[in-house]
Amino acid sequence: MSLLDNGSSEIINPDTYFQTNTPPRTLGENENRVKEFVNKHNEAGRKIVLITSGGTTVPLENSTVRFIDNFSAVLKFFLLSIIIISQSTNFLEMGYAVIFMHRQFSLQPYSRHYSHSTNCFLDFMELKSDGSIGVNSKYAPKMKAVLEKYQEFKKNETLLFLDFVTVSDYLFLLRSVTRIMSVLKEHAMYYLAAAVSDFFIPAQKMPQHKIQSDGGLTLTMDQVPKFLKPMVTNWVPRGFIVSFKLETDPALLIDKSRHALTRYGHQIVIANLLTIRKREVILITRDSEFQIKLTENEIAENIEIESRIIPELTKRHDEWIRNADHADM
Repeated sequence: MSLLDNGSSEIINPDTYFQTNTPPRTLGENENRVKEFVNKHNEAGRKIVLITSGGTTVPLENSTVRFIDNFSAVLKFFLLSIIIISQSTNFLEMGYAVIFMHRQFSLQPYSRHYSHSTNCFLDFMELKSDGSIGVNSKYAPKMKAVLEKYQEFKKNETLLFLDFVTVSDYLFLLRSVTRIMSVLKEHAMYYLAAAVSDFFIPAQKMPQHKIQSDGGLTLTMDQVPKFLKPMVTNWVPRGFIVSFKLETDPALLIDKSRHALTRYGHQIVIANLLTIRKREVILITRDSEFQIKLTENEIAENIEIESRIIPELTKRHDEWIRNADHADM
């Protein structure tokens, strides 16, 4: 299979994309869930953060058998997604309600402590002499602490899960969720960590049925529209928006992060290098750079860097809200 030079890719306007592609069948149901969630927490005066996590797929047929998965999502962003899950937990513990928009079947807050482990999840359980099943005493204290937190947030209904698979699922869902959250104005944060496919094949250009494997295959792919600009300009113009920039070349990291801020007009880019992203990141705004770096003692104590990132972001979000309140006076 060969891909044509991406210089030949057609650039599609975001509005055109939504007019010419079919929304996911679950969109209406998810919109109702989000409206109920946002209304409840808006009435309670609670801030809400939307966290996106995981990669998107690109179908090659309308009756999809074959698809292209986001390579960076599988490799570069796999461990990053674990960090994002932990960050959603931190947001919850700092008083936010969280909408966690994730790749279907990917890691989720709290359960990731057991589903993503060097142990099989069955190792956390044991058979008792009476034939019942219990928690292995070795893991019981940690599991109890995680379970208590999970049940607390579940009881308060401060955590909402939404899932996507394809890039089209993601874009339609993102537009709907952000538009619904726009009622929150400055009290909403948008934490955009999903690895979104850069190219796709429009439905009208795809074959209806499975591509037959009786020869070579050449694909012409269009560029996925850049959603961040309409999001900043139209969908949530008063929201606090955070994006990620992951690079492997340190010489590119700062310039590319600043270019994104200039191009899209949002508030913060979290810049991180693949090799050190667990211990060092840079929060970049239009006029500042703020380094967050774990000490050797913190690394030895298994402190996660998100425990340092989230308080800084929430502090800046509070400043964003205060400045908006003063501007409205």
